[in-house]
Parts: sequence; structure tokens; C-alpha cells
Amino acid sequence: MLKNYFKIAIAVLRRRKFFTFISLFGISFTLTILLVLTAFIDKVVGDNYPDKKRDRSLYVSRLSQEGKNTMSSGPLSFYFLSHYAGSLKTPVKIAISSGFNGTNTYVNNKKIAVNYKYTNAEYWDILEYDFLEGKAFSKQQVDNGDKVAVISEDMKKEYFGDIPSATGQYIEADNVKYRVIGVVKNVPITSYMLYSDIYLPYTVAKDGGYKTNKGYQGNYFGILLANSANDLDKMHNEYEQMVQRLPPEQKQFTKVNSHAETYIKSYVDTGNERQSGTLIVITAISIFAFILMILPTLNLVNINITRIMERSSEIGVRKAFGASSRTLVYQFIVENIILTLLGGLIGIILSIIVLKVINSANLIANLELSINFTVLFIGLLVCLVFGLLSGVYPAWRMSKLNVVTALKAQ
Repeated sequence: MLKNYFKIAIAVLRRRKFFTFISLFGISFTLTILLVLTAFIDKVVGDNYPDKKRDRSLYVSRLSQEGKNTMSSGPLSFYFLSHYAGSLKTPVKIAISSGFNGTNTYVNNKKIAVNYKYTNAEYWDILEYDFLEGKAFSKQQVDNGDKVAVISEDMKKEYFGDIPSATGQYIEADNVKYRVIGVVKNVPITSYMLYSDIYLPYTVAKDGGYKTNKGYQGNYFGILLANSANDLDKMHNEYEQMVQRLPPEQKQFTKVNSHAETYIKSYVDTGNERQSGTLIVITAISIFAFILMILPTLNLVNINITRIMERSSEIGVRKAFGASSRTLVYQFIVENIILTLLGGLIGIILSIIVLKVINSANLIANLELSINFTVLFIGLLVCLVFGLLSGVYPAWRMSKLNVVTALKAQ
């Protein structure tokens, strides 16, 4: 029976090519956008390079101070992370790194944009970067203020060209030359706490903020590493209790807020205690996906109703020969699902093409998007939802057609 329904569906689609084109375009275009968005979210959420110890890590990305009519929010100071967070007993190590800063350098009269950041030595113990050459700088090199650098593989190619090894070469950043001691695999810019072109010891920072800034806020992020995943709750609670004991820095503030959270919660942290970053992101994505799906679904409903009216004589004849309303509804829904699956197949092909274009254009630095089984499953699920939502009401309308009226329509 399904084979017959499939043949009928193909015949109907070929009969009105314009309606078929509009239907397939609406489905495939919508699915392409959803799959690209899903691939992006899956990459940001699921990719654990280089923080492969994410299961026993908590991230500290922001600190806020709030008063009655004022609030200050932003990243933390090096002093706060090393002095206050460093006093906690549960973390076995604390990785501290600055946000990345941009500068320009020149090689053979060619301007190169460079992003650089500062880290402590423990940063390289907690995070597992893939070293293509050399190694990370040691604690002794950090303490000595040695002008050494770890660079990304893309920076090596752009700055040095196709040389066999960049280790031992010198690279300039912010008008200072550093000796390259390691080359690591690229990190996508979406991992904003971990991304950079050049990684430097925090002790070579020109502004010396790690020494002079004794306040709570600055330009640094922290990663607290527990001995095991079982210690995460204990580490989280210890950090919360430490923050609650901190006095506000200025009179206009009455409370200090900062949280050590899992990667995703920290990634979307707004710094505002009254607004959950996770809730905002989920709400925004849900509204976007709903709008994106409801418009083509309504369009398909209208097209399907038009197709039903054109097939009224066929429906009347089938009813006259004993076809039940249930059989007709089942047939039409199956036809509609076949239509949406065809549109979904086109959408998946278009998604692969779009992702290749995005990757080749390097629109997002170092980010390689791909369609995996999770994304494909979501795509197929969306197709089925499309088929059901856009087919149930038209099928119900079809089942209610009067036999005599349907036959007279022709």
C-alpha cells in the first residue's frame, strides 16, 4: 500500500510543478538554515578541544558588583583569580588567561592581524592543546618573564610561510619580539576563553596589570580543575561561599556576584543576576526556530488545501467506491511526508554545500562546521514535523468533502 501511495505522491508532484517547486523550496530552505544553525550550536557545545577535562572543570568568566541603581560587570582581574580563587582548597590547579587582544604586525611589508593573550603555566597543564611542534612555556619561564610564545598553526603559516619548523624563530606582537617555542592546532574563535593566535606568559604583559591591579575586575578568565568529577559540587559551593564573603569595592555597590559554572553556563553568562544567560539563549533559539518553521508550515497548509480542491473529483470517485475518510487521511498524510522528506533530502544537500562555503570562506576564524549524526537526526525529525503539521489539517478538510459536491466540482 505504501508503494502505491508513493507512486500517487510522485504523480501528484509532477502534475503541478510550480506548487511542487514552492513546497520543496520552502522545506529545503528552512531545513538548510536549521541544519547550519544546529551544526554551529553542536560545534560550540560539543567540541571539547582543547578543554578535554571539561567533565571536572568549572569556568569563571565574569564578576559583577551591584548596588541599588548601578551595576558593574566584566571579566576578572589576575589578582582575584590568583589570590581569592587560588586560596580555595578543592581545585588542584587553576588556569588563568586573559581575553585576546588584537594588534598588527608586518612581514615583508605585508600587514598581518594578530590576536594574542596571556596565560599562566598551569593553563597548559589543565588544557590539552595538540602541539604540532615544540612545547608550552614552563612555570620557570613565566616567573622569569621570558619572552617566549606558543603560536597557532595558522599563525605559523601566515607569519613564517611554509618553513619546516617555526620553533626557535622570532615573532613580533605589539612591537615586541618573542621566541617561538611551540605550535598548536587552531582553536575556533567561538571558544573565546581559549582562542588566540599567540599565547604569551602573563609576566611579559606591558601594562603590568597582574601586579598593579588589586581590584576584582580586569581582563582574565579562570578554569578551576577538580581532582575528579565527583568534586565539582564541592568546588562550586566553596567558590560561592568565598564570593559571598567578599566586601564590595566601592560604596555604591552592595553585593559581589561571581560563579564557577560548567562550560555552557559560563559561556552564556551575562553577568546579570536577574537574567539567566542560558534561559535567554534557549528562548532566543526557540523563538527563531519556531518562526522559521511556522511560516513555511502555513505556506504548505495553504498549498495543500489548494491541491486538495484540485483533486476533489478524485476524492469523490474514491469515496463513491467505498474509500473511508480514515484511508484518505492516511494516504494524504503519507503523501505529504514523502514531499517533506524529498524537501529534506534537498535541504541536507544544500546544507552540506553551505557549510563547505562557510568553511572555505573562513567567515568564523578556525571554525570547521560539519553535519554529524546528531544534526542529521534533527533534520529528519524536522522533516517529519513539517509533514505532520502541514498535512493533518488539509487531510481533515479532504476527509469532510461531500461525495456529490466533490464530483460536481469538475
